[in-house]
Amino acid sequence: MPALTSTPSLTSILAQLKSKGSEKTRAIYARHGMSPERVLGVSVADLKVIAKTIKGQQALACDLYSTGIMDAMYLAGLVASGSKMNREELQQWADGAAGLPMISEYTVPWVAVESQQAREIALAWIFSGTEDVASSGWATYAGIATTVPDENLDLGEIEELLDRIVKHIHASPNRVRHAMNCFVIAVGSYVRPLAQKAKTAARKIGEVTVDKGDTACKEPLALAYIEKMEASGRAGSKRKTIRC
Repeated sequence: MPALTSTPSLTSILAQLKSKGSEKTRAIYARHGMSPERVLGVSVADLKVIAKTIKGQQALACDLYSTGIMDAMYLAGLVASGSKMNREELQQWADGAAGLPMISEYTVPWVAVESQQAREIALAWIFSGTEDVASSGWATYAGIATTVPDENLDLGEIEELLDRIVKHIHASPNRVRHAMNCFVIAVGSYVRPLAQKAKTAARKIGEVTVDKGDTACKEPLALAYIEKMEASGRAGSKRKTIRC
């Protein structure tokens, strides 16, 4: 008779996360701006392994996110389907990511871009006036530019956003500057009709200064990044997902 296997629960997954956490990884996350009291120190590689064991478990993913623990929240983003989340739930995820750039700029956009209301949500967040939420908004719209066919994009709106970035990026909050810069890169790399517009914006912007904590990470030059994508032949080729 085959052995019975128990269904993973919030308690059992949290126990796994705690067992996989290390002070070394926790310190790395803290140097990258994560609130240390909310971090266990689980590597992304280990999180991806655990994600495979709970694939498709939407309710569990949402419970993991609700813990407020960065590692659990990142795991939730690997598992959850944004197409199954309503706008209120996505807003709760955006609000809950405060103080955790890995979540506000990666996890939240991963699920938000899958929503039928992704564009409307991204715009609302961009103009929210809250740094973490605005970063999620720019990253979500960058994800839309990266994955949605050009013919289904509002190119005029994207042009207006590029103009807004040129005018405001250097006076914007720290993490918003980073997200804006990434938006320019995304448009230049994945939206063929606006590639030249994005490169013009990148030239005007020039170097963007972003405080990335106690790390050696450099903010990419948007123009150089776009031109590298073009030289590689990858420019304009849409991605299926922005999860990484």
